[in-house]
Amino acid sequence: MQNLPGGKSRLLLAISVAAALLVGALLYGQYGRAQASIKIGVLHSLSGTMASSETPLVDAVRLAVEEINQSGGANSRHVEMIVADCRSDAGYCAQQAEKLIAQDGVQALFGCWTSSCRNAVKTVVEKHRHLLFYPLQYEGLEQSHDIVYTGAAPNQQIIPMALWALRHKGKRFYLIGSDYVFPRTANLIAKDVLLAQGGQLLGERYVPLGENGLATAVREIAALSPDFVLNTLNGDSNLHFFRALREAGIIAEKTPVFSTSITEVGLAAMGADLAAGHYAAWNYFQSVDGDENRAFVARFRQRFGRERVLDNPMAASYTGVKMWADAVRSQGSTDLVLLKTVLAQQTLLAPQGIVAVDYETRHLWQKVFIGKARTDGQFEIVWQSAQPVRPAPFPIYRSRAEWLDILQELAGAKQ
Repeated sequence: MQNLPGGKSRLLLAISVAAALLVGALLYGQYGRAQASIKIGVLHSLSGTMASSETPLVDAVRLAVEEINQSGGANSRHVEMIVADCRSDAGYCAQQAEKLIAQDGVQALFGCWTSSCRNAVKTVVEKHRHLLFYPLQYEGLEQSHDIVYTGAAPNQQIIPMALWALRHKGKRFYLIGSDYVFPRTANLIAKDVLLAQGGQLLGERYVPLGENGLATAVREIAALSPDFVLNTLNGDSNLHFFRALREAGIIAEKTPVFSTSITEVGLAAMGADLAAGHYAAWNYFQSVDGDENRAFVARFRQRFGRERVLDNPMAASYTGVKMWADAVRSQGSTDLVLLKTVLAQQTLLAPQGIVAVDYETRHLWQKVFIGKARTDGQFEIVWQSAQPVRPAPFPIYRSRAEWLDILQELAGAKQ
């Protein structure tokens, strides 16, 4: 080019530069598309009565996402979280799910706490044939090709807890819960198994979600003096319930409460001594012994603060994200049809031990723990299953058709 006249030299140089820029732009465009982030949606209440329970789950998802990205992403693609505040409103949460799928283009959803929220979001997910990971224990009587349930089915929480209470505390029991589908259905299942074993139901009461006036229920408990109380309250109502128990002089040694929604996070929020001596059943406690769990707790506290605690819904949220990422990596794809097939056979070394997706129900095989709340905000594990328990979302003592009829009746009674 040096021997060419100056004008031609400059022209060829300009052409060469333009060509290089064009090729670079094309290559960058292809690379950029190949390396575009994979978006996932997170649906949890950051405001309203469920905020104190659900906000920590977003941190658990965030830890899993950051670990995935630090280890090379999913198929070398960065994973991006889009968090939507459900505002403790199931209908609004469904609207946010629609937006995340239709407008934001997320590849999977992680979230919901209450069954009313899950049911509302389930309609949206199934309409789009999308994918939801649901991290909470629940009443069962459901399975969906489009949902992976990383929380407990009834035979992995409510049933073993109720039977343990009957064997160790006595036959006379009282039921209290929030007034929506999970507490009513869970308590129906608990009544079935307890009455079949010679239990005696003394009373049953439901209050609106978020209710803070629990004095009437507590006066009834004091008058009836049951051997134990089965508690399916959710959200802030638990704080008011245990506070009312203390004010009424009802102590754990005489009238223990067995809760389905009290966790380490809940103990920290209400003050650990308020529920000390009472019980809960989960598939994970922060106090579970094992190297995997100790490392999990250490990583979480290093990221979010030494004072933070972990609980079952957080561990189940973390597990769901890790399972999804493993499936994406194993198949080199985010295709939903392919991923759902792979996820139905997925196993993972989770903080509490090995868990596996049940091919038929898409719930997890996992161990069951019963814990006694301590004054330091942790649970002393008083019983655990010897092996992971196979999920049974439809308890086997009734047919699926009978359960679905009962569920429809309960839903109709609430309308």
